[in-house]
Amino acid sequence: MSVPVRLAARIERWPTAGAFVISRGAKTEVDVVVATVAEGEWRGRGEATAIYYHGESAESVRDQILDMTGAIANGASRADLLTLMPRGAARNAIDTALWELDARRCGIPVWRLAQLAEPKPIVTAYTISLADPEAMEAAARATAGKYPLLKLKLAGEGDTDRVAAVRRGAPEARLVVDANEAWTGRDVVAEAEALMPYGVELIEQPVKAGEDHLLDGLVSPIPLCADESCQDRADLERCIGRYQAVNVKLDKAGGLTETLALCRDARAAGMKLMVGCMLSTSLGVAPAFLAAQGAEWADLDGPLLLARDRPDGFRYESGKMLNAQPTLWG
Repeated sequence: MSVPVRLAARIERWPTAGAFVISRGAKTEVDVVVATVAEGEWRGRGEATAIYYHGESAESVRDQILDMTGAIANGASRADLLTLMPRGAARNAIDTALWELDARRCGIPVWRLAQLAEPKPIVTAYTISLADPEAMEAAARATAGKYPLLKLKLAGEGDTDRVAAVRRGAPEARLVVDANEAWTGRDVVAEAEALMPYGVELIEQPVKAGEDHLLDGLVSPIPLCADESCQDRADLERCIGRYQAVNVKLDKAGGLTETLALCRDARAAGMKLMVGCMLSTSLGVAPAFLAAQGAEWADLDGPLLLARDRPDGFRYESGKMLNAQPTLWG
């Protein structure tokens, strides 16, 4: 007689290392939701962070996970979740937990179970929070020699001054910027041209999701990357031709299963990849570490932006993300 799979979920609160500021506001702590699936002696965990711009909360994510208790007990698989649940953080937590559970059942790491190449250390961006130019310059200067790739949060007005200030603070760093939809109503090409002298490699989400038609016919001198505009494969078609890259996140896509499929389809469409994350611990970015192998950009600094991480979390050295110890994920 088979042992039923049990599903549980809990909310954990983690303080940030100072305020994390973007154009929509500031955070001093983040609530993550951890799903656990257990079958006899085996256990798998998955961590997710609510997508606030979708109206999710940690409580709603937890409740959505627990609503799947019967389905999981009756043997619902990762493939089943794609039709049983909508995309989002709750599906991510369960999907990731099932990947880990299946890896433990098989006695192999997740990357082998997913038929991926063995993961290597990767360079991750480090985020410079939105502030006035002087504060962002000081923050960039503090990263000098530590992080070779910086991601700047922008807000629209005064963005060129912010980027110039960061470049002064970190003259050797590679730069990507995230407009967080704040360039809606602005001349996107002119804004991009103004950033050319500072060596910016990528511009994330210049316009509001749903208003991507504003990019029709535009030729930006810096590649544009869809973030909020591309949650999963269902959004990819409307991004092709408007964006040159996609920022793939597990919480948006709803798990590693959909994330890997989205990465494959985006590549097939000729698009570049950034693999990103929400504020999260190392448990949350572990599956993204696998998806980011071979991506042009990784933005997996979620644990770095917290005041503390899980004791068995990733190590970050000179901007590289390394496993602290051999695990199921690397």
